[in-house]
Amino acid sequence: MANSKKSAEVHSPELTGMLGEGFHLNAGPDPERMLSIHRRIHEKMDDYKDYSFSATEKRALMIFFDLAQEFDTLEEFFAVCTAIPKFLFDLDCRLYLAIGPDNFVPVGKTEDNGPICSSVPLEKTYRGKHLFIPIRGNIELVDQLPFKPAGDVIGCFELYMIEKLSSHQSLFFEKFINRVGFQLHNKLLRRKGQEHLDFVRNLVKDVGHNVIVPNMYFKLFYNRLRDRIENIRKLESSLNGKDKTVIKEELEELYKGLVSQFNEIHSHYEQTSLFLETLLRRQHFEEGRYIVEKRPCNLLKQIIEPQLERYRSRFEERGIRLDISMGGVPDREVRIVADVGLISQVYANFFSNAVKYTREAAMQDGHNDKFTAYGWDMVPDHFQNGWDGLKLNVFTTGPHLSENDRDKLFQAGFRSENVGNEYGSGHGLFFVRQVVELHGGEVGYEPQDGGNNFYFILPFKRK
Repeated sequence: MANSKKSAEVHSPELTGMLGEGFHLNAGPDPERMLSIHRRIHEKMDDYKDYSFSATEKRALMIFFDLAQEFDTLEEFFAVCTAIPKFLFDLDCRLYLAIGPDNFVPVGKTEDNGPICSSVPLEKTYRGKHLFIPIRGNIELVDQLPFKPAGDVIGCFELYMIEKLSSHQSLFFEKFINRVGFQLHNKLLRRKGQEHLDFVRNLVKDVGHNVIVPNMYFKLFYNRLRDRIENIRKLESSLNGKDKTVIKEELEELYKGLVSQFNEIHSHYEQTSLFLETLLRRQHFEEGRYIVEKRPCNLLKQIIEPQLERYRSRFEERGIRLDISMGGVPDREVRIVADVGLISQVYANFFSNAVKYTREAAMQDGHNDKFTAYGWDMVPDHFQNGWDGLKLNVFTTGPHLSENDRDKLFQAGFRSENVGNEYGSGHGLFFVRQVVELHGGEVGYEPQDGGNNFYFILPFKRK
């Protein structure tokens, strides 16, 4: 039997995956560690005897422990934290959470009219009839925050409209709030882990949609290159009897074709590399979210034109004309502050959709046309901070989207009713929305004469 147990321990990939390589089934902690655990149990027994908590106070701790496990969302947990002092001790209270190094916001409360503290203390403090007890974060949680909280304080509990507590009451509420802090740590870490996992899942979709799928065109590029190389071989075998002028013209034509093909492959390689470097930045994985690296750039030269070149041949293959009439001056230099790699992928998604969904449409003057247009417009004082908006448009001819589709366009996994047999995952416009919102902007859609305009607006500060 002993050998059987040992074998089960060694060959248990499920347990190894759950508990790690260092866990040994049935081994238990070493004797010294067991003595330490036993000692702490006895110390806690003595502590709780000295606390002499009343039946109501003990009940409060037990109720909190049970409900902290039962209610799963942070919003519900915050409500539990403040409801227990109110229900069992008739004390109004408020819970604050740190959102910056010295910036706290109320996240739970028992009544609506109490004054909100503008400066949360970092030590246990009385202010009039208000008692503030800080919640300090453990090192594991603090290290994962996007900021360094002052004094490692991640929150604060405020009890108000009370006379000065006795030492016993003060001790009870410190112990109660210690338990609030412990549960808060666990819930924040769990949410952080879930957000990290969700980000990785989305990142896999982003890489698939923006890199792997477009990379299939490399096969097409190389097939075309192979054909041109084969034409050189055919030309070599047919040199006899040809006029030198004809041979020169044919070589010139082959040379231009090879150069064009090389440029197309090189451009695709550069953009694929840019996208991979942008999506797979180390910071994204460390933070569990996209980290935007903004820098000044030329909108047309560094972002729009490289993406147009990637898709130009596909527009031509589908008979889609490119138009530059949608606002702005095509050769005017517009400099923005943005993450070049991410905003380039926004345009790549818009142009990819334009290739797939542009259709011929009747225009206002009565003629039919099939084109994609791009451009930009200034929207003065568009943002609350007084900044203007730079509205960036990509228009495609075709039937308008249905009212039902318009509200869902930028949601994850949504595909419009008009997709037909076109390949797609429903992820592209959701990615667009994420990136634009990370830049402080907004996305949108509007039907226009003869087609559909997809746009995003970025904050733009005039000089």
